[in-house]
Amino acid sequence: DNFFEGKELRLKQQFFFVCASLQDIVRRHLKIHERMDGFHEKNAIQLNDTHPAIAIPELMRVLLDERGWGWEDAWEIVTQTFAYTNHTVLPEALEEWSVSLMEYVLPRHMQIMYEINRRFLEEVEHRFPGDTGRLGRMSLIAEGREKKVRMPHLAIVGSHRINGVAELHSKILRESVFRDFCEMWPDKFMNVTNGVTQRRWLKQSNR
Repeated sequence: DNFFEGKELRLKQQFFFVCASLQDIVRRHLKIHERMDGFHEKNAIQLNDTHPAIAIPELMRVLLDERGWGWEDAWEIVTQTFAYTNHTVLPEALEEWSVSLMEYVLPRHMQIMYEINRRFLEEVEHRFPGDTGRLGRMSLIAEGREKKVRMPHLAIVGSHRINGVAELHSKILRESVFRDFCEMWPDKFMNVTNGVTQRRWLKQSNR
């Protein structure tokens, strides 16, 4: 129906821009360095909210399928390359996608996300044995009548830094919205104040 078609188009648009950007970054890197080893030392990718989070499985796909890397080495590169900025706790910044839609539009990426989730939940179980509630809350896949991919969870799991854009906002992320993740990886979470006053900017730029 039209609603499904609209979401499919939006997902395709997001993937198009992500894929094009990553292909360009990889091309530029290989033009200078020949190999993907140390990719994260030369490239940093900042996820502004969750709209570009599909870049995480896309870079995994490039390393696994196009470069022939093993999972552990590829995942190390990916997690050291990405960082995630959450700008707001409103629903539009905490994106979710229907699993059925993702499987239809991006089946290989959904396979990769399933494997990311499987390995991640094993780590959660190891850290918090027997806490099934936590497993459900932290899973990349939201169970229910319609299964959904939680893109904020993907962004957190696939990044080495997560930040809010104001002290209060970052506190809300740590203590409420992403509390389970912060308890697991407190060192990942930080604050980067977003914005500056006009007078301060003028003083700094033209004393």
